[in-house]
Amino acid sequence: MGIEARWGFRVGTMPHGPRNKISDVPGVTVGHCTLAQGEVQTGVTALLPHPGDTFHQKVAAASCVINGFGKTIGLVQIDELGTLETPILFTNTLSVGTAATALVRYMLERCPDICESTGSVNPVVCECNDSGLNDIRGLHVTEADALAALADCRADFAEGAVGAGRGMRCHGLKGGIGSSSRVVELDGQSFHLGALVLSNHARFDDLILAGVPIAQRLGQLPQVAPHQDKGSIITVLATDIPLTCRQLGRVARRAIVGLSRTGSYCGNGSGEIVIAFSTANKIPHYPQQSLLSLQAVGETKIDLLFRAAAECVEESVLSSLLHAETVTGRGGLTVRSLADLLQEAGH
Repeated sequence: MGIEARWGFRVGTMPHGPRNKISDVPGVTVGHCTLAQGEVQTGVTALLPHPGDTFHQKVAAASCVINGFGKTIGLVQIDELGTLETPILFTNTLSVGTAATALVRYMLERCPDICESTGSVNPVVCECNDSGLNDIRGLHVTEADALAALADCRADFAEGAVGAGRGMRCHGLKGGIGSSSRVVELDGQSFHLGALVLSNHARFDDLILAGVPIAQRLGQLPQVAPHQDKGSIITVLATDIPLTCRQLGRVARRAIVGLSRTGSYCGNGSGEIVIAFSTANKIPHYPQQSLLSLQAVGETKIDLLFRAAAECVEESVLSSLLHAETVTGRGGLTVRSLADLLQEAGH
């Protein structure tokens, strides 16, 4: 159930897609592998940009590093070539290498030409630090977990404390995976722009719910364990609107508007990293011609996309909070669910 239907929180003014998830962009799917037992509260989330061969049919892409306190891999080649050629994996900070190896194996199995008759592959893995709730030093995530998340990819995926989001904290509460989408009308056609976040950032007192500060929403602030503005948030923006990699970079930079509207100040120890891609412009690995034809939105119409990106990111953060349940993990640490706090306050 969407957050507007369940909680009555309306974010922005643009209409959302039928699922109100990033998977409203045709072909985009998301899957999870969740590890939730005692001290182990972590996992892997996977995003497939389209159901075909992502290596031989790449999608136009860009990245934006708002604050670079992060260990994401794969951004250098995205920004140099303007393409994404693998699924995107999300996990905890110390499991990036494991997830990357799994993603390489996944691609090698599907593309026998990699490092044989053509070049190498650029795996993209994003991370946040879940060491509060999770025994991150135990290195519990395996390659099998990453492959399980890839195998689980679907349009109707779960949000909240699942997959890579299992051990994450957002605004001092239980965070994790959140998603949202917006419908954009261009030249009489309906397109979609969607966001997926892995939220693990910001302070409780700063939280804003659809324009209303958390203290006003709850009436009286409950006791929440002190939590510094660190831990990071990963944002992926997807669209079926034809955009160049330069335009995707412009759209990605508007994620900061959505984060700010939820009360984020992008603290020193928080990595705010954004990846944006368009499924409309696919780039062949083996082009048949020297010159490729690519479509693009006229710059005078791109404001609609900026607004859609900001609204999607804001709602995705709130969705990650409102879908996550209370979780107890390492050392008996319990992180409360925002949904529980709202219910206790009579919402």
